[in-house]
Amino acid sequence: MNEQEWSEIRHHRWLNLSLLQAYYAVHAYPRHSHDYYVISVVDRGLQSFLCGGDKYVTPPDGLILLNPADAHTGEPMGDEGFAYRAIYPTAEHMAAACYELTGRRDAMPYFRSPRADDPQLAHALRRLHSALQRDADGSTETLECESRLLWLLVQLIERYGNQQVTATQPAREDQAIRQACDYMQAHYREGVSLSELASITNLSRYHLLRTFRDAVGMPPHAYQESLRIRDAQKLLAEAKPLAEVAYAVGYSSQAHFTQRFKQIIGVTPGKYVQ
Repeated sequence: MNEQEWSEIRHHRWLNLSLLQAYYAVHAYPRHSHDYYVISVVDRGLQSFLCGGDKYVTPPDGLILLNPADAHTGEPMGDEGFAYRAIYPTAEHMAAACYELTGRRDAMPYFRSPRADDPQLAHALRRLHSALQRDADGSTETLECESRLLWLLVQLIERYGNQQVTATQPAREDQAIRQACDYMQAHYREGVSLSELASITNLSRYHLLRTFRDAVGMPPHAYQESLRIRDAQKLLAEAKPLAEVAYAVGYSSQAHFTQRFKQIIGVTPGKYVQ
């Protein structure tokens, strides 16, 4: 029998850094993306995920390194489930660490691969995570947290990052896909049809589906849901009521919103607010 699943998300206010710790036996993240980085380590069990068209397996001490907009999944591999912990640095966190390493203020790091095996940095991530949990309000161990975070990010960038990528990154989509993304960003709350996207991009619906998936890493409907969840995270951080948030970002009910939010973020909206 698997133990009961659990998950906990926290936010270190002084560092403006969110962190997650969880155990999943059956929960599987659908394909989605974030507007922040994901740096995580598996504590026990086996985890697998899809990213960029490839499948990766993460054993204990394995690191997962995701850039903003990297479309990915996440699921247990095997009957044991998996336990892991993660931090979610913003672009500002990573740019500041890159500046400490390179002296360049226009540099934005980009992880070359979503998987790495590095026991030293796995241990450093756990030590940082524990310190952040002890000091969630930024009152007693801020110096330790700040120091451990900076050291970890600089080491990750130096070992696994591409420092040639600047803040203005080359677009991975062609003009039609950029048009589709821009349109969805402006209209995801009310919902967008495939026919609408095909019309504004001058592509057939099937060609748009294939091209969009290749360029963005997920189909348009998954991208639209990622946009909704990102917006919901911001509204929840502003203490908006759950029902109001659900309808504001385009869900037909609070129950549907809660289900999809937990699938993608790993905790319910209520836990996220706490």
